[in-house]
Amino acid sequence: MEILIFLIGIIIGYFLNVCIYRILKNESIVFPGFHCSNCSTPLNWYDLVPIISFLSLRRKCIYCGMKISLRYPFAEILNGIIFLALYYKFGFSTDFIFYSILFSIFILITLIDINYHIIPNMLIYIILLESISYCFIKYFLHNGQLNLLGNLGGLVLSGIIFLIIFIVSNGGMGGGDVKLIAVLGFILGMPKIILGIFLSFLLGGIISVLLLVLKIKERKDAIPFGPFIILAFVITLFWGDKIMKWYLKSFLR
Repeated sequence: MEILIFLIGIIIGYFLNVCIYRILKNESIVFPGFHCSNCSTPLNWYDLVPIISFLSLRRKCIYCGMKISLRYPFAEILNGIIFLALYYKFGFSTDFIFYSILFSIFILITLIDINYHIIPNMLIYIILLESISYCFIKYFLHNGQLNLLGNLGGLVLSGIIFLIIFIVSNGGMGGGDVKLIAVLGFILGMPKIILGIFLSFLLGGIISVLLLVLKIKERKDAIPFGPFIILAFVITLFWGDKIMKWYLKSFLR
């Protein structure tokens, strides 16, 4: 089962690469069929085998010779590893399906934001719709708790804080970041979103300084904030309770 889950993750990772290209061009993710983004030549099935085709073609389109970005195998392998990790944590369950879809969208947002400095609204809306559906499915099918006030509180608080930063920074914070933190605030709810916001700025500050010190980025270069929001969300989601308990025990005794 683990091998199957990993392979499914890799296959979906391949599809994510297609989505990145087509979403940015406002094209359908279904039609036309798979083709080279440079010469538009339709691809055969044996050109589409994740990772294997990349290696066998030696990073080049077989028809026009354009180099294939390392982003393709990176997204495929990363998504496969994430699916496997989520399967080990949740088993094959509603939680696994929800977080598999969510984390796949995270990969999309991260790669798009890093390369193009935008976060497409469509991906934000998909996360919100999926999250609302997940809440009600857990409530009605699995007798889970429904805490809409906490969810809405997380959405409103995080959205207002980042909206203020967006206005004050005069473009230093993107509108996509405001929408992203608001939707993730809905998922985390109160009070976890407060920790998520704190960690996003902490991680953003540390990593940005490292990028400047290592001369990967310069002061005038824009550094996308979306990946820091996502990384902070993941940490808060899985280890937020332990972090908050440690903080309360260590500093508020």
